[in-house]
Order: sequence, then C-alpha cells, then structure tokens
Amino acid sequence: MTLLDVSVTNVALPSIADATGAGPSELQWVVSGYTLAFGLVPVLAGRLGDDHGRRLMFQVGIGSFVVTSALSGLAPDARILITARVLQGIAGGLINPQVSGLVQQMFAGPERGRAFGVLGTNVGVATALGPLVGGALIALGGPELGWRLVFFVNVPVGLLVMAMAHRLLPRTDTAMRHRLDVIGALTLGAATFCVLFGAVELDALGPVTLVLLVPAVVLLLTFLRRERRLTRERKDPLVDLRLFRQPSYTAGVVVALLYFPAQSGLPLVMALYFQRGLGYSALQSALGVTAFAIGSAVAAPTAGRFITRIGRPLIVAAAVTFAVGAIALALVAHTAPTSHATLLLAGPLFVMGIGNGGIITPNQALTLMEVDPVVGSTAGGVLQTAQRIGLAVGQAVIGATFFGYLHGSGPDAYAGALGAAVVAALLFVAATIAVGVVDLRRQRVRSPA
Repeated sequence: MTLLDVSVTNVALPSIADATGAGPSELQWVVSGYTLAFGLVPVLAGRLGDDHGRRLMFQVGIGSFVVTSALSGLAPDARILITARVLQGIAGGLINPQVSGLVQQMFAGPERGRAFGVLGTNVGVATALGPLVGGALIALGGPELGWRLVFFVNVPVGLLVMAMAHRLLPRTDTAMRHRLDVIGALTLGAATFCVLFGAVELDALGPVTLVLLVPAVVLLLTFLRRERRLTRERKDPLVDLRLFRQPSYTAGVVVALLYFPAQSGLPLVMALYFQRGLGYSALQSALGVTAFAIGSAVAAPTAGRFITRIGRPLIVAAAVTFAVGAIALALVAHTAPTSHATLLLAGPLFVMGIGNGGIITPNQALTLMEVDPVVGSTAGGVLQTAQRIGLAVGQAVIGATFFGYLHGSGPDAYAGALGAAVVAALLFVAATIAVGVVDLRRQRVRSPA
C-alpha cells in the first residue's frame, strides 16, 4: 500500500490538474511531497519501533496512513492535497521499518530468507503495478472521481490491515528503552532533506539544486561524528554505528543506494515513452509495463528461497540480468513498429523484472541477516532511507537525461531519449555489480575454502 502510492499518482496527475486547477509545479509536489517525506523518517521510525514496540508503531503508521489518504481524496484544492500527501509520506515512512524489523524478530535462518522473499515480491509488484492500479481506478471513476479513488482505496485496506496486525503480530519486548537522540534525528533529517529536495527539484530548478549537496555533506559528517561519539560512550545513539562493522550490512546499504536509481528511473521514463511517444492512454501505458511486474513477482520468492545457499553471487547475476534486459529494451524501442511495441517490449521488460526481483529480495535478506533483531527496525530504517534516496536520485537523474536527449515529438525521438536514459541507468547498475564483486572477493579472502 505504501510503496504503490509512490507511483500510483503519476497517472492521475492530468485528472488532478483538471479537477483542482493545479499548475505544473504543484503537480510536481503532489508526487515529490510524498517521496520526500517518505524518505525523511525511516531511521527515526525504526528506532521508535525498536524502543516502543514494532506492532504498536506499525499500527500507528497504518492508522495515520488511512487518515491522510482520506484527506488526500477529499482535498478541494492543490495546496491541501500537497499537505495531505506530505503527511501521508511521513505515515508511510513510519510503517516500512517495522516490517523488516518484524521479519527479523519472527524468523531466523533460511525461513528469514523466504520471508524476505515474500516481502520482496510485494516491493517489486507494488512499485511496478502502481500505474496499472491508478489507470484502472481512473477508468472506473472517471476524470472527476477516479483520482480520488486512488487515495480512497487505501482506507478499507488500511482498516483491514490494522485489525489483522492487532490479531497476528507479536508484541515486542520493550524493557530496554533508550533515550531518543533528538539532535541526531534532526541532523540526519536535515541532511536527507537536502539530498532529496535537490533531487526532486532538479528538473524544475536545474543544476542550482546541486548546491544543496554541500550542506548535506556537512550535516552528514556532523551526524556521523555525533553518533560515533555516542556509540563509543554508550549513550543511546540514533544509529549504532557498530552496525557498519558488519561488511554484509554495509555492502547491502550501498547496493540499495546504487541500484534503486535504475529500478525507479526506467519505469518512470517508460510511462513517458508509452504515453507521449506512442500516444497510449494511462491504462494502456500501465499494461505496457506489466511484464516488468510479472518478472519481479516470479523472481522475488524464488530468490528468497535460494539466497541463504547462494548469497551475494545471486545479486551480481540478477544485476547483470537487469542490465541485459535494459539493453534489449533500448534496442527494441528503436526498431519496434508502434502498433506492436507493447508486445515486442514485453520480453525485455520481463527480463528486467527477473533481475529486479533477484536483487531487491536477496539484498534485503543478506543486509539484515546478521543484524541483531533488537535493533532490527533501526537497521531496516537505514536501509529504507538508502532506498528512498536512490529512488529520488534515479527519478531526477534518469528523468533529466531522458528530457535532455528528447529532440522532437515522434516515436523515434522518444526512442532515442529512452536509449539515453537506459545508458544512465546502466551506469548505476554497473556500480551495483562492482560493489557485489568486491563483497564477493572479501568473502573469498575470509573463507578460502
């Protein structure tokens, strides 16, 4: 539900503009406000879950998500909608770290890998199916009601989830409560805001937003220095930096930071290619990328079953598979006739989906496999933050590359821009592969046998 709302709104933007009179900048913030807020709170939310109970914080997050979804659907104008979307993003960021923490708490060994496989299936399918669900709801409700249904659908689902959580989720032992590092939370939040705001506004404001990287680096170094001191003095840091002494955890966070730009950026420009380049409707465009969702749904649970036996090589192989599919996508887009584009592009998109499902699930499992469940939500929150930053950077960089190479309005022009976007995505994938190979070499040095 929370991940689907990252992409489901994209196809509703024309209807929102017609109903509320929102301009281009306001429409940008309907999407970006959610993404920005979503990325600010996972680390703090994870710490609250570790200290006060994951089931409790999960239910608080779900309840908040239900309320803010209803506010979004009832919004009479663009300003109220943007405000509701920011609050909805905060609620979504509160939920997700509790999920990974609960998986670590409830499962161990190979069972944990299979549980992360189920979680990975949800991540891949929800992200990929967002446009399809949005297109179907708009077609069902029409241009006036359809975009509101995109938000209202979360209300009954959220209420059902709250009831199930109360009945099925275990209580967390919170006897070891800690003082919340408020200064650390504010410093990390400010650093994350600078990165995310610069990324989401890159298309609108241009390279001037890169100036925000300077305060981001200063704030991040300040945060790390503070957390290192609190860790050394055992004074309840927001993030216990001893987590990063585990090479598997460090490698997994870096892989998430590098891979998510490609995973989020290419589906975004594919929607533009289908709708503006080929003249498809929102629903037709969503159906065009269904093969990606199917590939992710097939690969994620399968990868979850084998991750404890294969380990990091599985992620490297999946990244190579994603790259092969992306290259094939660009080549087919240049040669496919418009009338058969959806069918011909389904193969490359399916291969990309296989690679996607083989990366997200194993990486999450390997990253958190050796983490003490006591700090499971905090560790998951750091991973979630890396993913959200990667998502925002990918949409900004790959989107900017796409528009930068777009010259003209016909299918050929959009195919050329898509090829440039694929090249940008491949740079992120190549970096992901490099990190995986380095981690493999480290493991072989430690265990020559």
